[in-house]
Amino acid sequence: MPAPKKTGRRSLLVTSATLLSLSVTAPAALAAPTPRTSPTATPPARMSTVGGARLGQPGTQVNLAPGVPVLPKDLTARSWIVTDAESGDVLAAHNAHWRLPPASTLKMLFADTVLPRFPSGTTHKVVPSDLAGMGDGSSVVGIKEGSTYSVHDLWLGVFLRSGNDAVHVLASMNGGVEQTVRDMQDHADELQALDTHVVTPDGYDEAGQVSSAYDLTLFARSGLQKKDFRDYCSTVQAKFGSGEIRNTNRLLAGDSDVPVYQGIAGVKNGNTTHAGATFTGVAERGGRVLLVTVMNPEKHEHNEVYKETAKLFDWGFQAAGKVQPVGELVPPKSAEPSPAPSASGAGKTAGSGGTGARPVAGASGGSHSGIGIAAAIAGGVLVLLAGAAFLVNRRWPLPDLMRRRNRP
Repeated sequence: MPAPKKTGRRSLLVTSATLLSLSVTAPAALAAPTPRTSPTATPPARMSTVGGARLGQPGTQVNLAPGVPVLPKDLTARSWIVTDAESGDVLAAHNAHWRLPPASTLKMLFADTVLPRFPSGTTHKVVPSDLAGMGDGSSVVGIKEGSTYSVHDLWLGVFLRSGNDAVHVLASMNGGVEQTVRDMQDHADELQALDTHVVTPDGYDEAGQVSSAYDLTLFARSGLQKKDFRDYCSTVQAKFGSGEIRNTNRLLAGDSDVPVYQGIAGVKNGNTTHAGATFTGVAERGGRVLLVTVMNPEKHEHNEVYKETAKLFDWGFQAAGKVQPVGELVPPKSAEPSPAPSASGAGKTAGSGGTGARPVAGASGGSHSGIGIAAAIAGGVLVLLAGAAFLVNRRWPLPDLMRRRNRP
């Protein structure tokens, strides 16, 4: 797919708007298995407090004040969250940590985990075992046994058509479904997405497979820091095999009752019998980037998940800079800086009330005392570097962030 062009420090414009003029193909069938269990109708009284205590409280959390717009009145989703993708501030949320079936939005975690492992030009010939174990009624892009596909095309199948067949081929390349599930769970834990339990790599309904609006937002935010991830999730239409495929994200591609959302840039939709409709989107307007996740609207109108997402985006862009946040998106574990050791405490052990820095051999006196100080300073420098890496990681948008159609 074409490389995006820079339009400024804060954003890039993906040069694929002309894809809108291409013909529309019928959307792929979405997985619709019979649920093994029914999700509860009300959120638990206690939920995770990752990102802030208020995010663990049931119901809507928002700090309304003079000048802050009122939230839309007709939201029916069981869970949703609106966040500033750059600062990580949670502007408003509703049952943000409610553990619910994620459907194909879980593919964001799959992509964030597996996408960096294979160059886009790598090719793979599909064998029958690659497609084994897919659930009945799975959404597919049309992968054929005996055919050879590039990794680039397989990811287009994942993002545009939510193809479980493309997911299973990539999982097979990654060592198999079980290995990929373990990798995804490890990555979720690294991102501090503690509401998430992975059972399948494609989001198909399985007992015990859950995530949350908060966690899905973490997956999107992490994935969007990868250029390939951004390119795939922002593609409207592409060639696949002998035909063309079109993105089933209605805010990106549009539909009869849902216009293309101004500034939309991805990310991923999902729909199963057990999960209902789920969606995480990213949009940029006026130099500000927001992430919105909506899970399982109770109102069963056509494209309702996109309609409620658009309303939350509208609110978020109006409220950003005015509303006090109710929480934050936490950084990955590896991006959290450790406390800096002080020079005076460099020789103390963890058990002696110090910083935990181990004493340097022979640094107890004389001319060698400078070694301990130097070690402490070096440790402090490493902590500062870790902190800088964290700031770069959470800075949003990154210098090469694309922007999808910033005007109608």
